[in-house]
Amino acid sequence: MKTVNEMKLSFPSKSCNEAFARSAVAAFIMNLDPTVGELSDLKTAVSEAVTNCIVHGYRRQSGTIYISGKITGSGKVTVRIRDKGCGIADVARAMQPLFTTAADEERAGLGFAVMQSFCDKVRVKSAPGKGTTVTLEKQIADDD
Repeated sequence: MKTVNEMKLSFPSKSCNEAFARSAVAAFIMNLDPTVGELSDLKTAVSEAVTNCIVHGYRRQSGTIYISGKITGSGKVTVRIRDKGCGIADVARAMQPLFTTAADEERAGLGFAVMQSFCDKVRVKSAPGKGTTVTLEKQIADDD
């Protein structure tokens, strides 16, 4: 399907930038006229992915988070959130509900489950020492 719009941005891995990421992605898809539910779903999934970069990828150290977005002619939105942090050794295990690597903090281990519940498709690519890329896909509008 033909790409009709795309965007790229990067920002420091600071918790205050999680709201910025949510807002930037929301603004990017507004021309699709999403429902309140669709908008909320994607913003929540982006929030979870960015929080994972900050808390788990960089382990609250300094780093950069990269987001790219693409909209196709059919209204499919693809958002990639990437870090160059510590990476995930076992992606399948990390995607299991209640699994967390931040045992010393109050973390529920539901980030990937939340992303999956709010998006049509979630893919995770990661390698230890190289970082993690989360790809979120959501159909926002039809080609009517």
